[in-house]
Amino acid sequence: MIKEKSSSTLTFEDFKTEVLNDYKIAIISRECSLLGRREVLTGKAKFGIFGDGKEVPQLAMAKFFKNGDFRSGYYRDQTFMMAIGQLTVEQFFAGLYGNTNIEEEPMSAGRQMGGHFVTHSLNEDGSWKDLTKQKNSSADISPTAGQMPRLLGLAQASKIYRQVQGIPNAANFSVDGNEVAWGTIGNASTSEGLFFETINAAGVLQVPMIVSVWDDEYGISVHARHQTTKENISEILKGYQRDKNDKGYEILRVKGWDYSDLISTYEKASAIAREKHVPVLIHVNELTQPQGHSSSGSHERYKDADRLAWERDYDCIRQMKLWMIAINIASPEEIDEIDANAKKEVLEGKKAAWSTFIQPIVEEQKELVSLLNRIAETSVNKEIILKHSANLTRIKDPLKKEILVAARKTLRLIINEKGKSELSNWITSFTNKNQHKFSSHLYSESEMNVFSAKEVLPKYSDIKIEETDGRMILRDNFDAIFSKYPEALIFGEDSGNIGDVNQGLEGMQEKYGELRVADVGIREATIIGQGIGMALRGLRPIAEIQYLDYLLYAIQIMSDDLATLQYRTVGKQKAPLIIRTRGHRLEGIWHSGSPMGMIINAVRGIHVLVPRNMTKAAGFYNSLLECDEPALVIECLNGYRLKEKMPLNYGEFKTPIGVVETIKKGSDVTLVSYGSTLRLVEQAAKELLEIGIDCEVVDIQSLLPFDINHDIVKSIVKTNRLLVIDEDVPGGASAFILQQIIEQQDGYNYLDSKPQTLTAKAHRPSYGTDGDYFSKPSAEDIFEKVYEMMNEVNPSKFPSLY
Repeated sequence: MIKEKSSSTLTFEDFKTEVLNDYKIAIISRECSLLGRREVLTGKAKFGIFGDGKEVPQLAMAKFFKNGDFRSGYYRDQTFMMAIGQLTVEQFFAGLYGNTNIEEEPMSAGRQMGGHFVTHSLNEDGSWKDLTKQKNSSADISPTAGQMPRLLGLAQASKIYRQVQGIPNAANFSVDGNEVAWGTIGNASTSEGLFFETINAAGVLQVPMIVSVWDDEYGISVHARHQTTKENISEILKGYQRDKNDKGYEILRVKGWDYSDLISTYEKASAIAREKHVPVLIHVNELTQPQGHSSSGSHERYKDADRLAWERDYDCIRQMKLWMIAINIASPEEIDEIDANAKKEVLEGKKAAWSTFIQPIVEEQKELVSLLNRIAETSVNKEIILKHSANLTRIKDPLKKEILVAARKTLRLIINEKGKSELSNWITSFTNKNQHKFSSHLYSESEMNVFSAKEVLPKYSDIKIEETDGRMILRDNFDAIFSKYPEALIFGEDSGNIGDVNQGLEGMQEKYGELRVADVGIREATIIGQGIGMALRGLRPIAEIQYLDYLLYAIQIMSDDLATLQYRTVGKQKAPLIIRTRGHRLEGIWHSGSPMGMIINAVRGIHVLVPRNMTKAAGFYNSLLECDEPALVIECLNGYRLKEKMPLNYGEFKTPIGVVETIKKGSDVTLVSYGSTLRLVEQAAKELLEIGIDCEVVDIQSLLPFDINHDIVKSIVKTNRLLVIDEDVPGGASAFILQQIIEQQDGYNYLDSKPQTLTAKAHRPSYGTDGDYFSKPSAEDIFEKVYEMMNEVNPSKFPSLY
């Protein structure tokens, strides 16, 4: 483990001790990779991807990684995690086996394959630890370059903590903004747009970010000549190099097998980033990948003999050995002894990890076998049950799946026998115990989850006053938010100087400064990444995406990173980011889409809120800032100039999350919708009432979570009819809404007519007012659809219109 030094003075003996310790860590890591691959090939592990060939540069990086710093890396950084004391041999193999015990497999409790690393930022109750007292790693994801946007935010947090005063509990997250965010990426992944977007954004923002590119010339089997112009990422990024006239990057190059030069390079990079908040890119080239990309294949298939020979000669550990011998750090015999001891340590650690993983499952296997044998004695299907038992017994290393399959197949055979109850109870207990290990923490399970924010109604003056534009409600509420929460900040395209495209932030930058109310470039993925990284470090960012359609640029980061964060860390990290956008009903293909079905199916783990007006939206922001979960708030694009009453309690009133609102009582049909479309529903309901059709109108308000009190089905109990109106495509969000009402709420039991939907057409909305009218549901469409439903009920009273 690398420890922070209190003195820069280092004797030769100290130096020798440190080098030998580094070498030992490198050998242990390499042996883990070699033995890990064998565990996959023997079937004990499902898949393996390892950090062999990258050991020495990771040791150098670890030397300058201080308490409070954050890593945002990819799945080959095992040596680094070992060097900073955050990964043991046993934990390495526990991850490979998929151990579901968080104490034994602290990276994800088996939810991610090995090679994905995390440190725990939260206490058991979901509160923050003191992150300045520990070395931190944000939770890895597999999608290539997906770690880059988050890295930007982790670095920007240091800039905020250094320059913004009055942030509560800042001492738990930063020491004067001195922390560095360290990113790692494979050279092939630098071909991804997310890499270039992040590099550009960090150069603009000037944040303390160090990116290490591990360059072994290949992306799986594809050579760098197919990946990168000039086959050299640092060469094509030379234009980012800072000089005396222009800010930019410090770009450094170093050979990945040169231990001494690597240390000098990382020392220089750390000083530049930490002291000056200048981003640094370190191109670590001449690296190898001794076992190829992963356990799924061999690199001998795509590397020629010359390349394979070079990789053997310039393996970073071999070169470190030669260097140690050359400068009398250790003799060949001493090195051989370290190698032997390391192999023994890894082998013992592997055995211990396997025993810890498999023994509880074997006990469950024995328990079921005993139960099946007992049940078989009195069953008419004795022979078949005993066969299930014998087959299960023969499995040397059982999976939970194999145990449960045997139990469930047996249950079918004893439906009318006395053993049924005991086996049924065993299956239920086994499933409940184990399902939680695979399904918990999609959302926060702390006392700060979204359901902790209770409704507070807006207060209004007793004196009649003029209504104001909806944007003014937002603006004045944001003003209250920024005053109440010094840790809150907002950023997006046009969010700063002009106060967003609809002036919902008018005057906020002038009042609170450019760091807290900021303009950014056109780069949606890294806007979200800024928010994730800053939220991981205790700030309360609001990331603004200008229009809902543009959210698609960021949907991968939202889906793969933010939405899964609590789940893949089993509640050990959180990023309560609020994403603000606007959508619905503007005319034209690119600014009026409502891809809600796509969004809600991609971002489970993020709350999706769809307020019908700006008071409701402001209330959602107030609620979310009291909670510890991420959310997307979609404001109504055509509602900023509509008039609303001015509340008196800005920053205090709260819209409850997951709760619908019935905005018109009725007895004939339940109409369910949200957002801007709701105004058309209200208009149609008013017109229907004039001809004797009394509709109940329900505002969903929150798609995720959906109607937690099941109030919609209570409406259907009265009306016995349901129409869902949605401006998404057919089968989009309306399918989800129907599934929730009909299946989850058992609404089917109370329907006298088939449930129906009224959606937009399958294409994007066409341009202009007529385009909107012929593309999305209109008030007339709603009127006629409801009328048609009532025609089926009472054709004499409501004769067909067409």
